[in-house]
Amino acid sequence: MVAPLPLAQIIILSSQAGLRVDLSLSEEQILLRDSVEKYVRQHCSVERHRAVTRTELGFDDDAWQQFAQLGWLSVPFSEELGGFAGGATDMIAITEALGKGLVREPLLTTVVTCGGFLHCAGSEQQRQQYIPAIINGSEQWAFAFAEKSGGYDLAQVHTTALQRDGGYVLNGLKGTVLNAHCADYLVVSARTSGSAGDVTGITLFIVDANSNGVSTENFCAVDGSRGAHVYFDSVVLGADAVLGGVGNGHALMLTVIDKAIVALGGEALGAMQALLDATVEYTKTRQQFGQPISKFQVLQHRMADMYMKVEETRSLLLNAAIQLDQNSLESPIACAALKVKVCEAGRLVAQEAVQLHGGIGMTDELSIGHHYKRLMVLTKLYGDEAWYLQKFVDLAAARAA
Repeated sequence: MVAPLPLAQIIILSSQAGLRVDLSLSEEQILLRDSVEKYVRQHCSVERHRAVTRTELGFDDDAWQQFAQLGWLSVPFSEELGGFAGGATDMIAITEALGKGLVREPLLTTVVTCGGFLHCAGSEQQRQQYIPAIINGSEQWAFAFAEKSGGYDLAQVHTTALQRDGGYVLNGLKGTVLNAHCADYLVVSARTSGSAGDVTGITLFIVDANSNGVSTENFCAVDGSRGAHVYFDSVVLGADAVLGGVGNGHALMLTVIDKAIVALGGEALGAMQALLDATVEYTKTRQQFGQPISKFQVLQHRMADMYMKVEETRSLLLNAAIQLDQNSLESPIACAALKVKVCEAGRLVAQEAVQLHGGIGMTDELSIGHHYKRLMVLTKLYGDEAWYLQKFVDLAAARAA
């Protein structure tokens, strides 16, 4: 593990793209964000969150259908497929607002990640077959990539897909697959050649979750999200199940996960902003020694630190989104810097919010503990702080060479 870099160095290295960027949302994006925030205010209370996370599905399917009717599920897809051709900045306008409201509907997994794979690398037939059902909310997807002892290394793939009779036979185990408990289809990474650890020889496949040989063991994550460990036992796949070409899986995963990190960063920012707002409000009402605790200078300093972490995250988030939308060569390093900041800032903001609320901060009645748990999940998804800090350093070194 490398030593942490100063924030100033991260910002400087992640922003040197040879062009100036406008770190602000457009009028249309602001309107989109405001419409989602209005929905969140009207429908997404902590009581609603507690109720849906206790269900077998883990989210409200009626709300998911409403998301489809409002057009949110279509934002990242091309107009030819019935979408709005939105970019990363459009998606964070949605995910930030949803993050404030403890929304557990699987936008990140189904639309951003798996939808991203289909949109970026799917054949015309695959796009026409699968994306409309994502847009109208009728089908759920999950991304199966993690394996036992693989850590966060996407190349540590032991699941195999061997050629047979013009198609493939899939065998292996994928662990901790978010949304797999209800997914209709899975995007699965499997090795078609080479050995575990090789970045070559990895291929992505579209797998019908109801295929013979596919079985699941469901789990509930700490934040109430649902998923499953997925087993593949001699699952027969046709040649048309290949997504993005044979052997191209590793590079494709890196590309799409960067887009997912920006959407994830938007949700994390929304959660951190909600924690900051709730903490400031609570300290104005909590009395000690005959006055609100918000008047205590030491607590003011701690809330100022929370504010700074939120704004640092916001800046790096917008930078990464704009780099992606401009197809900049700097987008991988910008996304790595964002993930480092989400992990570091999310931890500090969540812990301070709990501590400044006292014991009540972790009770089920307040949103504080629920946001804390969601940030715990988001900071680990696709790679933790140490993993992405090392990736950031490696990318910076490669560029400087």
